Amino acid sequence: MSRFAIGEHDFLLDGEPFRVLAGALHYFRVHPDQWRDRIRKARAMGLNTIETYIAWNAHAPRRGEFRLDGGLDLGRFLDDVAAEGMHAIVRPGPYICAEWDNGGLPAWLFRDGAGVRRSEPRYLDAVREYYAQIAPVLVPRQIDAGGPIILMQVENEYGAFGDDAAYLREVADLTRAIGITVPLTTVDQPTDEMLAAGGLPDLHRTGSFGSRATERLATLRRHQPTGPLMCSEFWCGWFDSWGEHHHTTSAEDSARELDDLLAAGASVNIYMFHGGTNFGFTNGANDKGRYIPIITSYDYDAPLDETGHPTAKYRAFRDVIAKYAPVPDEEPAAVRPDAPVFDVALDRALSLWDGLELLGAETSVDHLPTIDELDHFGEFTLYRATRPIEAPGVLAFHEVRDRAQVFLDRKPVGVLSRDHGERRIALPHGGVLELLVEDQGRVNYGPRLGEPTGLIGPATLDGAPIDAWEAAPLTWERLDELADRASAHGSAAHAGPGVAFGMFDAPAGRDLLLDTSGWGKGVVWVNGFCLGRFWSRGPQRTMYVPGPVVRETGNRIAVLELHAGEAVARFVAQPDLGHTEL
Repeated sequence: MSRFAIGEHDFLLDGEPFRVLAGALHYFRVHPDQWRDRIRKARAMGLNTIETYIAWNAHAPRRGEFRLDGGLDLGRFLDDVAAEGMHAIVRPGPYICAEWDNGGLPAWLFRDGAGVRRSEPRYLDAVREYYAQIAPVLVPRQIDAGGPIILMQVENEYGAFGDDAAYLREVADLTRAIGITVPLTTVDQPTDEMLAAGGLPDLHRTGSFGSRATERLATLRRHQPTGPLMCSEFWCGWFDSWGEHHHTTSAEDSARELDDLLAAGASVNIYMFHGGTNFGFTNGANDKGRYIPIITSYDYDAPLDETGHPTAKYRAFRDVIAKYAPVPDEEPAAVRPDAPVFDVALDRALSLWDGLELLGAETSVDHLPTIDELDHFGEFTLYRATRPIEAPGVLAFHEVRDRAQVFLDRKPVGVLSRDHGERRIALPHGGVLELLVEDQGRVNYGPRLGEPTGLIGPATLDGAPIDAWEAAPLTWERLDELADRASAHGSAAHAGPGVAFGMFDAPAGRDLLLDTSGWGKGVVWVNGFCLGRFWSRGPQRTMYVPGPVVRETGNRIAVLELHAGEAVARFVAQPDLGHTEL
């Protein structure tokens, strides 16, 4: 067994100085059958450690439930890290940010009224349950038990949120109580205020930054006077949001900053080494005065791109690391091969209205409920006013979270969108009022963390309250039954809201790239695996289909189109994540 410790000047592995050269790789953003490939490529770049968050809400969608199967098999992921001869850093939060839905905090915490990220008994009780659930995975995989884990982080950039030292102490004590013996760290942006508020004397402070490395290491040293310096989030890229440009950073500039950091003797965790994908409905959002949801791709302009191929940044970083540590002779191919190119007719379709009973059961309520009140934490919800609207008027809500399509007698009237601050719409005539509401991703950073989604009351028509509603949380587990009910059509376009289906053959196990430029807004599944959301707003124009999802014959694609799009799925050779900032 080995031992990892923090010395007077260095990290120590079995008593010898050890520089951590880590890369961030989130198991929950990568298909599990591709974990080994991504880890192996991290080692080939010269890294010796893999860092990952744990997404609490992915594992525990409801209290009392804890999943460790499939893409959530954290034990398998850590075993893969060890099998590739790598160490591991684990950051269980409880809050992780990560541009992930709700910052990784389960939505049921907020519904239950817990006071999150502070010393509040109900919240700490939930965290205690969570830590007890991850303990059997993490404790036996620590380095002193023969596993890969060398460091664990307490909370995440807490100094940007609060200064409740008692809360940090509780989380640190809970971490030790479950049997964690490796050193504990905190991370904060390198300002005096954040570093002071986000740490404790016995937790090793680290920094998060992507530029001015020498200056920021000096700030960190003022707050961590002994032990190794570490940038545990070296931002080498950035995330993208709908309606903005695709963010990229200079490989040369990032490599120069990495060189400065390593020349100062610091350890590093490259955030991200490989970003991956916000599959399903997992993307987060930001709200700093305006709500902006994050796109499906989490490419992050990382050294290893969303499809798992090295970029110019990979090669530049590998050259820098080689100045300070041994780098393996093996190196991945520099050129991304073309993905298979073909079209698939979406020749069967089903209107949303014709499949509602397969998507969710209605609940009658005497007030306007949030989605959270319905015990539904994502995706879509259909609201219907119990009494028909009798005449034209102005429909208003206190707030819409996050996007509502408005229908009268199932004919579209318009859209109310949170990102545009829209909460009123003119109804041109009477009829049955229905609203299809999309949770576009919960806020992952800042004071609006944990807000309930859905329609936020009161709801009024020309000032008169609308109190009686039926609400149906919609889920998509019965896609096969929807497909069986779909009817053939020969149209060149597909009108939503509805699901269109197609069948195709492809090289088994090959990654595919789906062009979404001919569609409006919606969600895509391939063989039941949810690729995530698309939106004509951009910047993202292709969606990544992981090779392990693809079969040689009989692949089914399902496209939920909320508005209108081409009745064809086009698979293209290379990814297109949109226009970049000049």
